[in-house]
Parts: sequence; structure tokens; C-alpha cells
Amino acid sequence: MKSSAPPVGRARSFALVSLFLASFMELLDATIVNVALPDIEQSLGAKNAELQWMVASYTLALAIGLITGSRLGDVYGRKRLFIAGLVVFTASSVLCGLAMNPEMLIASRALQGFASAAMIPQVLSSLQVMYKPAERAGAMAGYSALAGVAAVSGPILGAVLTDADLFGWGWRTIFFVNVPVGVFAVLCAGKFVPESRAPQRHKLDPFGVVLLAVGMLAILYPLTMGREENWPLWTFLMLGFGLLVLVGFVLLQRREERRGGEPLVPISLFRSRSFAAGIAMMFLFFIPMHGFFLIQTLFLQVGLDYPILKAGLTMLPFSLMVPVLAGLSAAILAKKIGRVVLQLGPLVVAAGFVVIIATVHANGGAVTPWHLIAGLALSGAGFGMVVAPVGIFVLSEVPVKFAGPASGLFNTTGQLAGALGVAVVGTLFFNGISASTAHGKAGVFIDGFSSTMWLMAGGMVLAALAASFLPRWASEVEAPEAELEPSLSV
Repeated sequence: MKSSAPPVGRARSFALVSLFLASFMELLDATIVNVALPDIEQSLGAKNAELQWMVASYTLALAIGLITGSRLGDVYGRKRLFIAGLVVFTASSVLCGLAMNPEMLIASRALQGFASAAMIPQVLSSLQVMYKPAERAGAMAGYSALAGVAAVSGPILGAVLTDADLFGWGWRTIFFVNVPVGVFAVLCAGKFVPESRAPQRHKLDPFGVVLLAVGMLAILYPLTMGREENWPLWTFLMLGFGLLVLVGFVLLQRREERRGGEPLVPISLFRSRSFAAGIAMMFLFFIPMHGFFLIQTLFLQVGLDYPILKAGLTMLPFSLMVPVLAGLSAAILAKKIGRVVLQLGPLVVAAGFVVIIATVHANGGAVTPWHLIAGLALSGAGFGMVVAPVGIFVLSEVPVKFAGPASGLFNTTGQLAGALGVAVVGTLFFNGISASTAHGKAGVFIDGFSSTMWLMAGGMVLAALAASFLPRWASEVEAPEAELEPSLSV
């Protein structure tokens, strides 16, 4: 196999731009759709459960495909997988923008998620190829900064694009905007991103992927659709089936590991108390957090009749506090107080939720963005305290030989929690609205919003308790040599 040197100078800059643009689009599309949901509901005549699936289908597909996407890049070439994922992501963005009904948009969003799962694992691997170890700090800092900006700017950018109504496209603009960006990124990648493969070929586990997908769908589908269908018997049977499939998935993964194979999820990782506690903490934290992004938008736009741009800009205090506290936590707090930062973060979010609840009840249907500043700022601060340092604590005691699979499972957990959060919290929210005895639309939405927010605050308290089982202090886990220094090929 012929090798080549990594790109340098202007060529490397264009390659970096391509990788960063792909990452930015992937993170942006995870949240940008939330703020446009009321407009999409009116345009396509979507039901509440379908709105939940428009968000959850993307994160679920991404979660299911992440580990396999990484292994496919190792085997068939990271550049090849990156470009293929980028092309499909751009094409599926067009399909999202052209969606004529809720089902088409849900399916297109799922396709976006699978495309992201193909391209995103290749980004970090390609950065490792392009930069020598001594040069990586700057590239990784830029990657992290861009990821932080994309993650919190989705609702604001989505509101701006939808409100602008370019060419009369309305909400469809949030998807069509990916097209010129995607085309430019593909052209740059084709010319400048180096091809690479892992020296050690990893085996694929397609049956494991199918089992995980079937199990998660069998749980999420009845959770999302059950309320719409008045919880018929099939929803409970399907939930039970999904749980059995996931149990079977765990047993098969354990058997594969004992045979010396390469399971999607090495079950022995969970023998580490800190890793198991970290995964539990992530579920307890990200389920309510992703749910909050969904119901906050619906509460502001549908319950309080905020225009879309006003609703998007209302989230500014949250968005501004996330990067500030993320940087402070990673650079200072994690080193000064250790895991306490991960115990405090969820509690700060919970406090923010309680302040929002109190504010909403105190002001009723007359809630203004100014009233919500304190609660949103607190919630954003707590979110930032967790998202930056959580990885080094969860992975701190993982053996080096398991660093790759553990990192993959860590990233997958965040996405699965996001899909579960939209399904579970969305269902609780709509149930709360249905059960409300208040008069007027605002009162009904306040009841549903408040009852759900209390439950989410309770989840944050449990996340703080789970964080107490993490290591008191943490150091970053070094990735295996094969992943840090992949071979180059043309």
C-alpha cells in the first residue's frame, strides 16, 4: 500500500476547513430543528408524536451508527467514508427541505443521522493524520471551540433562518443552507483530506448493530406513539420485546468478547465502577437536558405565542453561559475540585429549572424573555460545567487497550440519551398538557411544562448522585497507538 505525507500549508488549511464544516453541520442539525417545530407542525400537519420523531430519529440513527462508522473508516479508508457520509448528509438535507409530509421528514432526518455516523468518526482520525502530536493542540482546541459554538447556536440560527423566510422557504431554509456548505466541504475533502486506514483492521459487527437498532426502536416507538394511541396493549408488548432484544444484545456482546472477538460494546468495561457510574450519569443528565431543548421551544412558541425569532433569542442567556462555564470547568474547576464539578453541574441545572418554574408561575401567560434570564443562565452554566470535563472522568480508569471502544461507547451514550430524552420528556410534557385542568392555552401549557420540569430537575439530582461514584481526580486516557498514528495510503 502506497503511503503519502500529510498535507501542509494551504492544502492542510483547506482540509481542516472541510473537516470543521462537516462537524459544524452535524452538531447544528442536532438542535436547529427544535425551534422550527411549531412552523413544521403547521406546514405539514404533524402530530405531537411526529414532532418528537423529527428530533429523535436523527440522534437515534447517529447513535446506532457511530461505532460502525468508525470501524468502516478503519477498514475502507477514512477519507472515503468521510466524503460518502458528507455527500449523503447533503443529499438528505435536500430531502428534509423538500419533505411533503411528516413521514418523509422523519425518514430524511434518520438518513441525516446515519450519514453523520459515517463522516464524524473520521474527523478526529483525519486530524491525527494531518498533524504531528506536537501540533495537535491547536487543531483540537479549534475543533472543541467550533463544537461548542455549533451545539448552542442551533436554536438561534434556526430561528433567524426560519424568520428570514428566504425565497419563501420558511423552515425549509434550515436544511437547504447545508447544501452550499456541504458541496464546498466535499470539494475540499476530495482534493486535500489525506486517505488513511488503521494498521490493524477491525472487524464489523452488523448483527450487533441490527440488534441494537431493533431494541432501541422497539422501546422508543411505543414511548413516543403510546400517548397518541391511548396506550393500547401493543405498546406494552412492544416495550417488553425491546427490552428482551437489548438483553439479548448484551448477552451476545459478552459472548463475542469472551471468544476474543470485537464486540460493539465490550461488556467488561462495566466492571469498572467509575465507567459504569459515568455512563449512568450521562443518561440521567442528557435525557432531561435534551428533553428541555424540545419542551422549552414548544412552551415558548405554542404556549406563550412567542414569534420564532423571539423564542430563539430568548435562549441567548443559556447559549452564552455554556461556553463560558465549559472553558472554566475544563481549565480550572476540574483541576481544583475534581469530580465535584460534575456533582455541582447537574445541581446548578436543577436550580435553573426550579427558577424557571417559579418564574413561569409568578408571571403566568405574561412571561417575557427578561423574566427567564436568570433560570436560563443558571441552566446553561450547569450544562457547561458538565459537558467539557465529563469525558476525562468517565474514561479516567479505563485500561488503555479499551480506550477506543470506551470512547465510542461514551459518544454513543450521549446520542442514545438524546433520543430517549426527546421520547420520554416529550411524552411527559404532552401528557401534562392533556391532564391539565387550567383555563386558557397558556395555563394548560404552564401546567404541562412545570410538571415535566420538576421531573427533569429530579433527574438532575440523580445525575449528581451518580457523579459521586466517579474518580475523585481524573487524567486523560491516552488512545491506543494504532489510533493516534494511523497509516497513510493513497
